[in-house]
Amino acid sequence: MNNAAAILKKMGADEETLAACAIYLAEKKSPRNLKDTRAFAAGEGADDSAAAIAVGAAKLGAIKYNGVKERSENFIKMFLATARDVRSVIIKLTDRYCEMQALGSRPAGEQKQIALETLEIYAPIANRLGIGELKGLLEDESFRYLLPAEFKRLEKEVAARYEARRNYAEKIKPLILEALKKEKIFPFEINVRAKHFYSLYKKLQRRNTDLDKIHDLVAARIIVKSINDCYLALGALHNNFKPLAGFVNDYIAMPKPNGYQSLHTTIYGPEEKIIEIQIRTRQMHNRAENGIAAHWAYKEKSNRQEIGDSEAALIGQLREWQKSIGNKNEDSFKIDVFNDRVFVLTPKGDVVDLPEGATPVDFAYQIHSKIGDECAGVRINGKIAALGDKLKSGETIEILVQKGKKPSADWLNFVKTGEAKERIKSVLKRKKLRI
Repeated sequence: MNNAAAILKKMGADEETLAACAIYLAEKKSPRNLKDTRAFAAGEGADDSAAAIAVGAAKLGAIKYNGVKERSENFIKMFLATARDVRSVIIKLTDRYCEMQALGSRPAGEQKQIALETLEIYAPIANRLGIGELKGLLEDESFRYLLPAEFKRLEKEVAARYEARRNYAEKIKPLILEALKKEKIFPFEINVRAKHFYSLYKKLQRRNTDLDKIHDLVAARIIVKSINDCYLALGALHNNFKPLAGFVNDYIAMPKPNGYQSLHTTIYGPEEKIIEIQIRTRQMHNRAENGIAAHWAYKEKSNRQEIGDSEAALIGQLREWQKSIGNKNEDSFKIDVFNDRVFVLTPKGDVVDLPEGATPVDFAYQIHSKIGDECAGVRINGKIAALGDKLKSGETIEILVQKGKKPSADWLNFVKTGEAKERIKSVLKRKKLRI
């Protein structure tokens, strides 16, 4: 099984998504147009839904980031609006991680461009969808190529510390287990995680501090049965170990915007050494690792409400980017948040946000009033198209201008934006008065 599919399977992907991944990877190896991709999928025995997911992932592969960080938010919106189904996005995220692992074989210029796109677009999308582990992996691989000297220095500096702190975390685990058993709390597991390199680098930059003052370089995770047990476990820890003042965070009562839930506390263990402890349920842990993809693992189980609430929180985060709210459907992976918007590209790769139903003329006026006035034609994805055509997310729009040209009254029959309508009416009014 290829790496992308293996990652998806580990995340609990259903057969439909795995089939879509196989179709997408076959399409990527031998590119087809979207119609041929659907025909290929049908020939492979895939249903329409799997084909649509594969087509969505293929569309995302055609979108290239221009590296303007200030505009990355609109680019992310366009990325999601183009996909229409979050499973297409997850397939593309896992495939991008596989690409990053093989990036060393690419020319240096391509390495930088792909790494930048991964850091500023793909990793933030993984974060917004709550897929914490994949987000960390994407960031670390990008860090390796964008700041190689800093990456190597940090890698060298933390190696010994990671080992020492891992050993300490393993040493404290029996003491934690004993403290929990006193309160009749029996955790499913206590594991240890190391902080990702890029996350660590950003924290050091942000705090202008050194590694010895980073308390969560390695953290212990306690996985318990219920939310009630999370709080009982926190109390048990504080009864047996001195907590570090100001370092208790309740992300269960107040989840992070991407749906992340856990209790965090930092304690003094043996030898007065400091360690962070994270306490969560299995469902919280799965969501922390896999985000919205955790829906796969639980969609048939009885804890539908807890998963539904988490997914609603993630969808709510998407809606924060776009003030017009679509219909919520907790049982769907469809991205309906941007149904009333389209996000298209200029030839230079800048993203333009327009209302659904917008046309090339609306686009032209959004760029500049003079370009709108002198709009004589349009190329959409390199092909001549009609000025009244409705734009679709992800398309590249090139306006053809004719110097001295004035807008046509016919444009008022199809333009969507108020800005375009007012400008056209204003120019036509001035023209009539001159006559």
